[in-house]
Amino acid sequence: MSDEVNKPQDQEEPQVFAVSKSLGDKWTFNRRDFITAATAAMAAGALAGCGNGEESEYETRRTPAATYVPTPASVEDYCRQISAHLGPVETLAVSPDGTMLVSGGGDKTIKLWSLPEGELLHTLEGHAADVTSVAISPDGTLLASGSWDDTIKLWSLPEGDLLHTVEGHADGVTSVAISPNGTLLASGSQDDTIKLWSLPEGELLRTLTDHTYYIMSYVTSVAISPDGTLLASGSNDKTIKLWSLPEGELLHTLEGHTGAVTSVAISPDGTLLASGSEDGTIKLWSLPEGELLRTLEGCGYVNSVAISPDGTLLATGSWDCTIKLWSLPGGELLHTLEGCGAVNSVAISPDGTLLASGGLDNAIRLWSLPDGKMVSCLLDPEMLPDAILDIELETGARTALPCGSPIPKGATCICNCVASRVYGPTCGCVGHRSEATCSCDRVCTCDTVCSCVGDCSCDSKGSGGSGGHYWHPN
Repeated sequence: MSDEVNKPQDQEEPQVFAVSKSLGDKWTFNRRDFITAATAAMAAGALAGCGNGEESEYETRRTPAATYVPTPASVEDYCRQISAHLGPVETLAVSPDGTMLVSGGGDKTIKLWSLPEGELLHTLEGHAADVTSVAISPDGTLLASGSWDDTIKLWSLPEGDLLHTVEGHADGVTSVAISPNGTLLASGSQDDTIKLWSLPEGELLRTLTDHTYYIMSYVTSVAISPDGTLLASGSNDKTIKLWSLPEGELLHTLEGHTGAVTSVAISPDGTLLASGSEDGTIKLWSLPEGELLRTLEGCGYVNSVAISPDGTLLATGSWDCTIKLWSLPGGELLHTLEGCGAVNSVAISPDGTLLASGGLDNAIRLWSLPDGKMVSCLLDPEMLPDAILDIELETGARTALPCGSPIPKGATCICNCVASRVYGPTCGCVGHRSEATCSCDRVCTCDTVCSCVGDCSCDSKGSGGSGGHYWHPN
């Protein structure tokens, strides 16, 4: 392996090319185009406030012919360099057993990832527009996905086979939720309706129509209570509605937000409802009465809310590029997580130890709970630049991953020490030539230390080192 390959000062930094995204194939400005344009404009405004210097909501990153990619200084830096989807990550859901994460994106695909490893298992294709919402059945065998193509698709898990395409909405599907017994699917739509469907057949049972209609109004979010008797729906009409299930009778209309309600979530014991809004607040409501308990402030446009399985933690994702962790039921702000792009979705694992977030930067990040430390982010190996993937190993092509990052399938992790290269004091001695490399676990858990007393070694204690592992794409 040549010295030239390993000298970061001689190489170019990765280049960033802005890529525009069309708002649609039609030149006519219909209702959906209007909503899409408005959403894109708000997203652009949100990104402008993130302070990351990026000019576009969408971008692709390409590496020039040079084969060296500088070692990221942190997990946060690494996550800014890679993507999970080719478009924004719109929605996330964790399987009931905590072994799978499902993501839906603006690239029209659904991706299935293993947890906690973060390995990409399957990419599901079939939707003709952005995938806006995903939900997993309580037994983990069925996946429902909603899309702006006006349809809902039902898939088998873990295989990812398409079972049914459910049609009936007159506009894009914005949210889906599955009842605790797995027999009922609720969907919200840009047509300002909520529809209830039987599962697994996907037959329409009834349509709920009491949200206010106007050009910028649509149902944004639906959630079903743990006992399956209550449905909550949020809308751009600034209200939340509570419905009985399975009858679909309107019970209460909750008012108080001054902007569109973007997300609703119900606590595991069914006594608390959290709602997020573009007005920058989160409101906590009692259930089933629907009384306002408290208002949490200090956020930007709140796009997603999620409650931990034990009901003691609330996670919120916003377009101000932060995730906030709050105590429940008190509503005390515990942590503000930064280092991410504008956030579209947050999801918490069943054991409450892991938080997943996705957003407009096309990335999925994993955070430990309750401390809120960024653990890793998910990489689709197909999205690595061709300049890296297509180079043969003997050329020395490589990239770097920080400790704690999942190693892509088919890659080999080696120590941060190159055979026959002279290392100075950072390798433990002056002028010593290392003659060997050493393998590491597929999941990096420690800093790499080159002892250079004999062969290179990975110090499992994580002391010293460069803070990263190298891997070779095979």
